[in-house]
Amino acid sequence: MNYHLSTRRIFLANSVAAGAGATVLSAYLTGARADEKPKRPPSQRLNLACIGVGGRAPRVIDSLCKDGFAEPVAFVDVDFEARPNTAGVLATWPKAKRFNDFRIMLDKMHRDIDAVVVVTPDHTHFTAAIAAMALRKPVYVEKPLTRTFEESEILMRAEKKFGVVTQMGNQGHTGEGFDTFCAMVDQGLCDNVTRMEAWKTPSLWFMDKTKRPGLPLKESELPKSLSSWDLWCGPRKLLPFNTLYHPFNWRGFYEYGMGMLGDWGAHIIDYPHDKLQMGLPTKISALRMDDHNQIYFPLSSHLSMHFPARGENRPAIDMVWKDGADCRPEIPARFFTTGDNGQLLKPRAKGAGSLLYGEDDEFAILRGNHGDAPYLIGNSSQSEFEERLKKEPLPRGGKDHFTSFVSACMGEGKTNSPFSVGAKLTQVMALGTIAQYLNTELTFAPESKQFVGNDEANVLLSPPARKEWEEFYRLA
Repeated sequence: MNYHLSTRRIFLANSVAAGAGATVLSAYLTGARADEKPKRPPSQRLNLACIGVGGRAPRVIDSLCKDGFAEPVAFVDVDFEARPNTAGVLATWPKAKRFNDFRIMLDKMHRDIDAVVVVTPDHTHFTAAIAAMALRKPVYVEKPLTRTFEESEILMRAEKKFGVVTQMGNQGHTGEGFDTFCAMVDQGLCDNVTRMEAWKTPSLWFMDKTKRPGLPLKESELPKSLSSWDLWCGPRKLLPFNTLYHPFNWRGFYEYGMGMLGDWGAHIIDYPHDKLQMGLPTKISALRMDDHNQIYFPLSSHLSMHFPARGENRPAIDMVWKDGADCRPEIPARFFTTGDNGQLLKPRAKGAGSLLYGEDDEFAILRGNHGDAPYLIGNSSQSEFEERLKKEPLPRGGKDHFTSFVSACMGEGKTNSPFSVGAKLTQVMALGTIAQYLNTELTFAPESKQFVGNDEANVLLSPPARKEWEEFYRLA
């Protein structure tokens, strides 16, 4: 089927959906898992269209379906053979229809699906998500929400315009660790934070000097299983194919991914950014960019961001992000404690984490990543806080980000990390990647959402999409 025709039909269906309103559940009879009987009748299950089936996707799909309230009826991938774990998903749900192009899938099946799951490379999150939202379909998208600043801005507008359930997949935004941080904030233990350190040790290919390729990259032969390299590139530049891009290492390239900041930043800076209402920074500075180029991310990078004051007990925060070698913070000696035997005990910083400091280093809060719980270091406040928690329940509690999405789609409760939360976090990371790319200091105006005095940086906020994808950027 011609993708131009499919795109036009999607936009036509959008108009119809606007008049008719969205359905909560369809009565479409789904295909049961091959290894068990359905746990719920079809009228009580969400029909999922899963865009992206390999890599991280199988875990996401299984987690969404584990309670029997959801089931895939459509799989979309440009390469069903790229990752070994794809075969297991296809075998588990053999009756789900398969497509290479999500536009054709939405054209053919939008009446039969209730929600859309997007687990593709970062640069194609936006187009799949906005197309589904325009059809009034709830959308789950893995972090980071988008590749660019403007794409996140559009998705926040779309969330309001179309009124659909949204969720950015972010493990750290649910669970006891997040609940604990919420309790700390509610009890005033995070008042007057003025400084934040965030870090991640090397774990991606471009942070290994021996794996960093020479430039320019040489063109590689296309794998036979890849249905379309043009389609894989989506709205971004159609660069010559290289085996580093597909199926996984795309994350290290500016054109298609967001590096370590985009990959792990969501797990590390999410708590304070949301609960301390940090918003957008006004200054972003590239402090150190080892082996810098404008094709793939640095060997190691250090960035600083200045977030302005937000009102009472919320002074300005200066954040330093470090990834790569030698990135763990040096914890000041004043936060060491003494053990029972008189031995000096130094708090241990994990390979990924954050450290929040109060005004004049009056206190410090250390945590790891994902759902790790934060704790006060170097004074008696942590033990006092723990005693209070024994008497008072945590302020949130509730479902993980998979279960909360399914429940919200069925009219029960709200999601933990809707686009109104996830997009703002993604925008912070997008601003950081622009500073990394340009290797410079930037001044940003949150009101106008533009850089001050840097036209090149402003272009990178919203790089032009390829012509066949331009309409998606005008949907909201």
